[in-house]
Amino acid sequence: MNSEHSDRQSFDLAVVGAGPGGYVAAIRAAQLGLNIVIIEKQHMGGVCLNWGCIPTKSLLKSAELYQAILKSKDYGLEVSPGEVDITKVVKRSREVAERLSRGIDYLMDKNRITVVRGKAHLKERNLLEISRPDEGALYVSAPHIIFATGASPRSLPGIESDGKVIWTAKEAMTPDSLPKSLLVIGSGAIGIEFASFYQSFGSEVTVIEKLDRILPMEDRDVSAAAQKSFERRGMKIFTSSVIDGVQVDDARAEVHWRSPVGVEQGVFDRVIVATGVKANTEGLGLEAQGVALDRGQVVVNQWCETSVPGIYAIGDMTAPPWLAHKASHEAVLCVDRIAGEKNIEPLDVHGIPACTYSSPQIASVGMTEEQARQEGIHLRVGRFDLNASGKAQAIGHAEGFVKTIFDADTGELLGAHMIGPEVTELIQGYVIARKLETTEDELSRTVFAHPTMSEAMHESVLDAIGQGIHS
Repeated sequence: MNSEHSDRQSFDLAVVGAGPGGYVAAIRAAQLGLNIVIIEKQHMGGVCLNWGCIPTKSLLKSAELYQAILKSKDYGLEVSPGEVDITKVVKRSREVAERLSRGIDYLMDKNRITVVRGKAHLKERNLLEISRPDEGALYVSAPHIIFATGASPRSLPGIESDGKVIWTAKEAMTPDSLPKSLLVIGSGAIGIEFASFYQSFGSEVTVIEKLDRILPMEDRDVSAAAQKSFERRGMKIFTSSVIDGVQVDDARAEVHWRSPVGVEQGVFDRVIVATGVKANTEGLGLEAQGVALDRGQVVVNQWCETSVPGIYAIGDMTAPPWLAHKASHEAVLCVDRIAGEKNIEPLDVHGIPACTYSSPQIASVGMTEEQARQEGIHLRVGRFDLNASGKAQAIGHAEGFVKTIFDADTGELLGAHMIGPEVTELIQGYVIARKLETTEDELSRTVFAHPTMSEAMHESVLDAIGQGIHS
């Protein structure tokens, strides 16, 4: 290693990026007695906490409450809808994010973690150069370096964000007014959440998806039910459709696209591009040090180590799924491996739950029915519609269903898929069941409280084995 840098500090572990992967890695390492530094160029908590997971859930909660007010007569209540103050809706979401970001600062202090503000570049295998805004460069050496720099929205050629008419997720989270008409390009979780949010507040929403269905990573039955629900609320959805061109002026965008029925066009006040993400690897110096990339993503082994010993990558800069809770889990197993902890298990990607916080909500874990059948597995599939749920009827949200997929030969729970109210909370029951290798027989004999939404989970299991009570 070079010794020419006088402004150098040495640590047991350096973490680059303070999102849900990075800050968790730092805290876990501190718990294990390692001397830690974490480098962050912007906000503690990363994109997820500041511009993603957390503030969007605040926005969606406001939209949910507004819809509840509009339907208050259904519950015997006379409530005036009033006006939507989008500025205050946004203000609340920003306050939530800022409060939690300050909480990350507190956790760094509590765990005696050194925080360096700046941009990191890998000069040597275990040497980082940190460019700091108001100070000179700092050099950090560590035998182990974890990169957790996340990802950024992927743009489409010819449809680059201008921050005014063409929005990325960041602009979509901080509008100063509600667009009368909105186009969302891409129907993954991010696109659908924004489509649901703006439609709930009265915007005329159109969604364009190049694949043959929305939410293409979900089970086909869930995708179909979600599309039916959104269209019933007035959303226009075009699948198997490709953008041909976009002309933008100061106030709106004219968009042309090809759908299965021919050439379409529309004029929209705002356009949100939600077509996926790309890893934040630029400027880190990874490739120069021999770190392998595959289509822009960092290649890692089951312990999150890259092709260069001592250099690790976690979270959205590696292979999908690109989810905050995956990054946090990888952070812990990676640090435990570095520290020599025992009984560490590689991450089972099939055990990672996926959640979409639209209205209705969508949640899943494990294999879809289509994936399982493609592998030639003999299946038992159960389904329970929420319109037969007493709790769903009582709360006035009986749209949706729970679907469970079992290996008919072994009883193994292969997957679970849900659409309906608060299913993003319910899915964890199936996640735990899969982790504990619970069988269909054991789940069928488990007592579920009445009246609850979770009873739908039990009924779906019973339906799979031909013992459904209320279906």
